[in-house]
Order: sequence, then structure tokens, then C-alpha cells
Amino acid sequence: MKVFANTIAALSLVGGVSAFSPTTYSSRISTRMSESVAPVEENVMETEDVVVVPELPEMSQSMPFMERPAALTGALPGDVGFDPLGFAKTEADLMNYREAEVKHARLAMLAAAGWPISEVLDKKIASVFGMAPLLDSGDRVPSLLNGGLGKVSPVYWIACVAGAAAIDFYGISKSRSNDESYFPGNLGFDPLGLYPKDIDGQKRMQLAEIKNGRLAMIAIFAFAVQEFVSKAGVVDETPLFFFPLAQTLKMYTNSGYIQ
Repeated sequence: MKVFANTIAALSLVGGVSAFSPTTYSSRISTRMSESVAPVEENVMETEDVVVVPELPEMSQSMPFMERPAALTGALPGDVGFDPLGFAKTEADLMNYREAEVKHARLAMLAAAGWPISEVLDKKIASVFGMAPLLDSGDRVPSLLNGGLGKVSPVYWIACVAGAAAIDFYGISKSRSNDESYFPGNLGFDPLGLYPKDIDGQKRMQLAEIKNGRLAMIAIFAFAVQEFVSKAGVVDETPLFFFPLAQTLKMYTNSGYIQ
């Protein structure tokens, strides 16, 4: 089962690095160019806007054996022409799908961190407050595949739904505000002021978020499948990443990995 866990992790990393590699942004570039006209009497300088439209590749970058979807121009961070089923037929469709992708990516990044943290701390926190832990006998978190969702308080689900609805309502209002600075997922949340002010820095930040989010979506799916198959928690499968070395060696010794 260790081999299964390591294989899933390797595939997740390879998929996140290769399939979602950065692509060249093909946004339109507007420049000011001067053209000199020299009549007999005097020189008159005129300026005009010249729009340079870069040539788009004919084939998809992520799937070179397929034609690039027309709506995927590479303007969005992380756009490598991956739409084999042709969902995004127009720019409006593309923006809606990117909005949904960003939301799922952010939720997956929270889940990918919260899943193993809950397996490490759930029993300790429950003992402090005199509550029953939510982990099962195999140290697995409640999920659709693992079961145990019924042990979670309904108040928690109500709070989650209310919070998600409020954030979604705010995001929809932002997207329909006709704000020129808006892009999918831009909720204006930057309390520490870490978001870059320059265009290149913003594109790098957006690309990093979408790549990490895609990797997190793969990881959280792998967590669920791994625990369903192995009947053991993720942290128990790879204790080296979550526990002190002495405790890890003890766990390996008791499980028979070290004789």
C-alpha cells in the first residue's frame, strides 16, 4: 500500500508540473507609433494606434494531436489549450468555467491542507474539549467514501453553506459590476497587501494559484481513493511528513517495515 501511496503522489506531481506548465500570454499589445509626413511647407507629426495580434498556434499545447479550441487563446494564466470535450465554445463560457475552476481550486487547496491536519490533531482537540473524535478506527477523516459524515454537527454544515453562499453572491456581484480590473476569482481579498501591483507579477501570481489549485484537486481526489482502498489515514501511510522522526521510526517498526 506504500507503493500505491507513493505512485499516486508521483502521478499528482508529474501531472501538476507537465500538464499545467506555463504558456505564453497572447494578450493584445497596443503601442504608440509615430509617422512623419513632410509636406513642402512644414513637418507634421501624426500618431496612430497599431494593434499587434500575435499568431495563435493551430494545435493545442497540452494535446498536440488535437486542434486548439477556438476560445482558448492563451490569454488566461494556465491556459494550455486543454478542452478535449469542447465545453468552452465562447469567451463567456470560458470565463464562467474559469470562475468555477478558481473556486474549486481554492477549496481543494484548503482541503488538501485540512485533510491531513485533521487526522493529526482531531483526537487531541476532541480530548481537550471532552468531545468524541470524528476520525474512525483507521484514523480516516469523514468523507463520502469513508463514511462518518453523520457525526458532524448540522450547525457546521449550515455555517459552511451560509458562508459559501455569501462568498458566491459577492463574487457574482463583482463579476457583473463591469469593473475593468475584474478577472475570474478576483474578490479583492488581499489583507496583507502581497498581491503584485505590476501586470507581470499579477500574471505570475494567477498562474501559481491555478497550478497549485489543479494539483490540490488531484491530491484531494487521491487522498479519498487512497483511504478508501487502504482503510488507513493518509498520515499513517506517510508518517514521515507529519510526525517526529522518533515516532515515525516507532510506527514503521510496529508495522513490520523495520525488523
